[in-house]
Amino acid sequence: MERISVAGNPGKKLLSGLKSRLRDFELLVKLRLTLTVLFSAVMAWAIAAPVWDWRVFALLVLGGFFVTAAANALNEALEKDYDKLMTRTASRPMAAGRMSMSKGVLLAGLMSVAGFLLLGAINLPAVFFGALALVSYAFVYTPMKRVSNLAIPIGAVPGAMPMLIGGVAATGELTSLAITLFALQFLWQFPHFWAIGWLGFEEYEKAGFKMVQSIGGKPDERVGLQSAFYALCLALIVWVPFFLGVTGALSAAIACLLSLGFALMGWRLYRSKSRKAALGLMFYSLVYLPVTLVLFFVDKV
Repeated sequence: MERISVAGNPGKKLLSGLKSRLRDFELLVKLRLTLTVLFSAVMAWAIAAPVWDWRVFALLVLGGFFVTAAANALNEALEKDYDKLMTRTASRPMAAGRMSMSKGVLLAGLMSVAGFLLLGAINLPAVFFGALALVSYAFVYTPMKRVSNLAIPIGAVPGAMPMLIGGVAATGELTSLAITLFALQFLWQFPHFWAIGWLGFEEYEKAGFKMVQSIGGKPDERVGLQSAFYALCLALIVWVPFFLGVTGALSAAIACLLSLGFALMGWRLYRSKSRKAALGLMFYSLVYLPVTLVLFFVDKV
């Protein structure tokens, strides 16, 4: 029996090491964020595509995943010394010292090349916007976070780029629908990231990140009011696909009501200035975007 247990140890050690590496890869690419971004691109494609093409769908899923994962890995490589300072990010592989920066950058490079090749197999506009998203996210938004809270509007551009990638992957050109979906995700990011910035304000300040405006060492109370304003803008944007003849009035009306609820959550944060209200705004934002996109797709079908 002793021999069996000893012989079994190498297998257990190998399995444990594999799990550890998979976990580090998951943290390196910010898997949940990557899948959320990928969902936006795929839904934009599904809404804009005249017909369902499984080949393009597969290329978009794989290419979009690799490009997004590469951008997130580069972000972590550039921020590894600051990630150490925050509880939320201290366990990331480069911040914790389990992965060297050179290895992280190498993986990002390999994934970006794979992603560009896959998107390029769809069409040139798709790979162009994919490359633009990666470069602007990693090398413009990432350093800007430590300079100014203008990082939020700057980062909202690559953050909304998946809509353009999905849109041009569907049609081969930049259409009014693709621009509308881009505007939808662009505006959505303001209340979403301001809520996150409010909740993690102290840790972001400690690491030197300027995610939200601050007054007297506290988040600016106008963040809630500004969030409500952007949500009200969304209440208008969601009608554009209907006027373009892509979706029906029902999805637009429901999405408009959801946008008004989004604005109400921002207003509550402005009035109460509480962590509970910021948490409510963040969770509402996580539900709002996927539900709105699914509504558009179902109504189109």
